[in-house]
Amino acid sequence: MELTARLLQAMTDPTAQDEEFRTWYPDLSALSEQDLGTLVPAAYAVGREAPFVSMSVRLRIEDEAKQRQPRYTPEACERMFQALVDGLAQRKWADLVLGTGTLVRCTGPWPDLSRPARTLAEFFLVHDRLDQPFALLAIAGLAGDDILRAVDRRLRQKWKGPIVHDELDAVVRLAPVERVLLAQVADTRSFNSPPVPPEVWERIAAVPACAEFARRALEAAAERARAVQEGEVPFRADSAFTGDEVAAVGLAARVALLRDEPWLPALFDRLLPGISVAPTQAKTLPSQALLYELVRAAQEFPTPELVTAIRTVRGNVRHAGVPKQLDKMLKKVEAALAERTEVALRLPDLGFGPGGVLRRELGGYTALVTITMGRAELTFEKDGTALKGVPVPVRRDHKDDVKELRDLVKRVNAQLVTLARALEGGFTADAVHPFGRWRDTLLRHPIAGPSVGALLWQIEAAPGDWRTVLPEAGELPDAADDVPVRLWHPIRSRPDEVRAWRDLLVDRRIRQPFKQAFREIYLLTPAEEDTATYSNRFAAHLVHYRRMFALFRARGWTSALLGPWDGGGSDEAARTLAAGEWRVRFSHVLADWQGEHEIAGTNRVVFDRRGDGGGWREAALADVPPLVFSEAMRDVDLFVGVSSIAADPMWEDGEAHEYWVRAWYADLGESARSRRDALERVLPRTKIADRCTIDGRHLVVRGELRTYRIHLGSANIVMEPDDAFLCIVPERRAAGAKVFLPFEDERLSLILSKAFLLAADAAIDDESILTQIKRGA
Repeated sequence: MELTARLLQAMTDPTAQDEEFRTWYPDLSALSEQDLGTLVPAAYAVGREAPFVSMSVRLRIEDEAKQRQPRYTPEACERMFQALVDGLAQRKWADLVLGTGTLVRCTGPWPDLSRPARTLAEFFLVHDRLDQPFALLAIAGLAGDDILRAVDRRLRQKWKGPIVHDELDAVVRLAPVERVLLAQVADTRSFNSPPVPPEVWERIAAVPACAEFARRALEAAAERARAVQEGEVPFRADSAFTGDEVAAVGLAARVALLRDEPWLPALFDRLLPGISVAPTQAKTLPSQALLYELVRAAQEFPTPELVTAIRTVRGNVRHAGVPKQLDKMLKKVEAALAERTEVALRLPDLGFGPGGVLRRELGGYTALVTITMGRAELTFEKDGTALKGVPVPVRRDHKDDVKELRDLVKRVNAQLVTLARALEGGFTADAVHPFGRWRDTLLRHPIAGPSVGALLWQIEAAPGDWRTVLPEAGELPDAADDVPVRLWHPIRSRPDEVRAWRDLLVDRRIRQPFKQAFREIYLLTPAEEDTATYSNRFAAHLVHYRRMFALFRARGWTSALLGPWDGGGSDEAARTLAAGEWRVRFSHVLADWQGEHEIAGTNRVVFDRRGDGGGWREAALADVPPLVFSEAMRDVDLFVGVSSIAADPMWEDGEAHEYWVRAWYADLGESARSRRDALERVLPRTKIADRCTIDGRHLVVRGELRTYRIHLGSANIVMEPDDAFLCIVPERRAAGAKVFLPFEDERLSLILSKAFLLAADAAIDDESILTQIKRGA
C-alpha cells in the first residue's frame, strides 16, 4: 500500500515534482492486481500538459496494466468512469473499452453509472465518434433505453449489410453484462486495455443469443457465397460482403469455433470455396477480406477441419498473392491448434479403409490412395500390377474422378501436416490422452493411424511408471480405457534407451512424421546457471535476417520486422509454450542493411512465467521445466543454424567472413550432433559406405580426384590437402534423396546429396565444380 500511495502522490500532487521523484524508478511488478486497479483511473486522469513526473508515472502504470489483469473495486470503477468524462474536454474522446473493462474486472456489484454513461454516450453521438461501437452500445445500455435506441439508430445508418443489422438486433437484446463482455472482444481500438481474459470469450460463447446469431450469420454468409457462384448475385471482386459484414461474420465464426459446433465443418466446406474462387475465370476472389478474417478467427480458435478447409482453398485459389499470405497465416493457426489439444487430433476418415488405403474402380483399373511415410499418394494398378502414372483410358474417360482423387490427396496431406504439427506442439503442454480414445480415434484411424503408429508413445502402467511403445513395431499392451498416454520425448529417457529406439527405427526403415527419436535435447549449462535469468548460448551469431524472420513465423513465434526506420533496430521474437503458462523471448538486432544482405545479430534468450494476474514475470532458467526449456532452445538453434551466414557457401563479405570461418571450426551444436547420429546409422546401408567416414564435426568423403570434408552443421565443404573451400550450390540430388532417412531434415539430405556427388567426383560434368576441384588437386 505504501508503494501505491507514493505512485498516487506522484500523479496527483503538484508538489511531487522534486528530484526525489524524478529519479524514482520503483519495481511495479510488486503491485497487486487490485493496486493496479486503484492506480489506472488516476493514470488516465493525468492530462497531456501534466508535469514530467506525473506523466512518467502514468505511462509506466499504463504499460504495467496492459501486461496484467487489474482488479477494480466498485469505487475504482466509479473513478474510472469519472476520469473518462473529465478527459472529454481535452481529449475529445474517451477509451470506452477501458471503461467497460473495469466492469468486467470489478470485484463487487457494479455501482450506478447511469449519469457518467449518459454523458459519454451523448458526447459520442454528438461528435459522431463510432470507432468503439460495441463499447458505446454497452455504455448506452447503462445510461438508459432511450440512449441505447439512439446509438442503435446511428449505427444502423453507418453500418451496411443485412448480416450486420442482424448483429445489431442481437446486441440490443442482450443483457447489460453481456454487452459489456462483448465490447471486450469485438472492439479492438483501445490503446490502454489489458489482454482480454480467456473466460470472457467463454462467457460470450455460452450466451444463447450469441450462439444463435453466430449460426445465422455464418449460414447467411454461406448462402450469399452460393448465390455469387451461381450467378444470382453479380460477381464483383472482393465485394460479396461489406466491411461491416466481414467483421460481423468474423465475430460469429469465433463464437462458433470456440463452441466447436458440430455443424461448422460442413458449413466451412461450403463457405470457404465460395468466397475464394471467382465464378468466372478471373483470378480475383468474391471476398478476400472475409477469407482472411476467417483465417484470423482460426488463429484464435482453430479446429482441424477448418485448417484442412483453409489448406484446400490455398491449393485452389487463383489469385497469385493469396497462397503466400495464407501460408504465413497458417503458421500461426497450426501453432494455436497444437495448444488446443481437446480438438487438435480430430480427423475425418474420408472413406479410407484399414491401413490407410482407399480403392476406387475406374473402367477396369483400380485407383489407390495410400498413406505411407506420412504422405498420401495416388497410384493405379491393373489386375494387381502397379502401373506408372495415370492409364490413358482413365485419363480420357474419368477426368472428373481423377481430379476428385487428386483433390483428395491434397486434402489428406493437409490433414496429415495438421496432425503432425498438433502432436509435436503438444510436447510442451505435456498433452495426455486416455488410452481408449487414443487407440480408437488416433491409432486405429485410417488416415491418422500410419503416422501415429510410427511415433513412440508412453503408457502409464502404474502411477509414475511409463512404458514406452512403438505401435508399428509390435503389439500394444492391454490397458484400461482411462489409462494416460503421452508422446515419448528423449529428455525423459536414458541415453542407452534413446540409442536403442534410434537403431530400431533405422533397422525397420520407419520414418517418423516429425523428428522424435532423433530429437535434440537442450539441458541447462553451467554458464546458464551462472547467468541465472538469461542464456547466451545462441548469442553473437550473424544471420540472414529475412530467412530467420520467415522461420519465426513457421514455428509460431511473433516478432516485429527489423529495418532502417525508427524502432527497427532491435526486437524480441517470442512464443508462448506449455498451454500459455510459459513464454520464451529471443532478442536480435539489425547488424547490416547494405545491398542485397539484410544481416541480423543474435542476442540472449530469456523466459517468462505467467503470473496469477495473467501478466508475465521473468523467470530464472533453473525454474523453467526441462522439456519447455529444451523445446524453446531447439527452436532458437533452428533459427540460428538455418539462417546463419556460416551455412552460406557463397559468403565472402568483409569482416563477417571472419565469423564464417570461425563457425567452421566451432563445436557442433545439438542439431548437428543429431544429424551425425543419424548418419552413423544410415551411411553403412548406402553404396558409398566404403568411401565415407565421420570425423568429429565432418563427414569425410574419399573421391577419385580428392578427399572432401563436409561440415555436419553448415554442409559446407573443404578439400584436402589444402583445405580450400568447395562451393556447390545447395540442391537435393536424386542419389541422396533415395536414401532412407528416419525423419525429414533438409540439411541432412543436402549433406548426403553432396556426399554421393563427391564420392563419384570423376563423373562430375559441372565445369564450375570441376574447376574448383582440379585447381589444387
